[in-house]
Amino acid sequence: MQCVSDLGNLRNLLLTIQYDGRSFHGWQIQQNALTVQEVFQNALKSVVGEFSGLKGCSRTDSGVHAIMYCVSVKLSHPIPAHRLKNALNSYLPDEVVCIDCVEVDDSFHARYDCKGKQYVYKIWNSQTRNPFLNGYALHYRYQLDEKLLDKASQAFVGKHDFISFCTLDKREKGDFVRNVRMFSVKREGELVTMTVEADGFLYNMVRIMVGTLLEINQGKIAPDAIAGIIEEKNRAAAGATAPACGLYLNKVFY
Repeated sequence: MQCVSDLGNLRNLLLTIQYDGRSFHGWQIQQNALTVQEVFQNALKSVVGEFSGLKGCSRTDSGVHAIMYCVSVKLSHPIPAHRLKNALNSYLPDEVVCIDCVEVDDSFHARYDCKGKQYVYKIWNSQTRNPFLNGYALHYRYQLDEKLLDKASQAFVGKHDFISFCTLDKREKGDFVRNVRMFSVKREGELVTMTVEADGFLYNMVRIMVGTLLEINQGKIAPDAIAGIIEEKNRAAAGATAPACGLYLNKVFY
């Protein structure tokens, strides 16, 4: 990131981007892997030169997609916001696109001012794989009872300690309480979509929720077990972590 001490008259901008996560190892810069942040910063530097305070709204894992991802950045370049959007798209790779750019208050922070997020997880529920959804949805060959899973998923809703639905690493410290506002499981033909909205998410939280529901579908976990798994506060009690390919950051709320 370009952090330059002599930048003056800084403007704070909020940019909204979309990206296909298949080519990237998540959002955040890594030493030995290509990330969305790296290509975004390179494009931004090509357009405006110096900038500072670039912040993403969330971490996303390798292979996860974003329909709405928000970035705040401070720069002194006078380029109008709408022109910056178009200029960035001239430098960004095909897998990433900027869809909006607006000026915001100087104190705005893409991550800390976020009031909540919505994720969707897509499952192609068919004996036959769909080549057009390879890398964009989990291919699940077994019969899936979306009504059963929708009912079971309501136990996620509410303010709970979700440590049972979290992969513990150095990124997760202290407070594991999150408020899940809604969870739904819906079918449209052979495509099943799980949607979850919360004030925040722990590392791998959505993927573990999905994996737990799939094990309920397979009869490995009882349909009414989710409340008990939450209370147990034990990652081993929940299901496996579902693959990243079906997960999308769908909405960010401010």
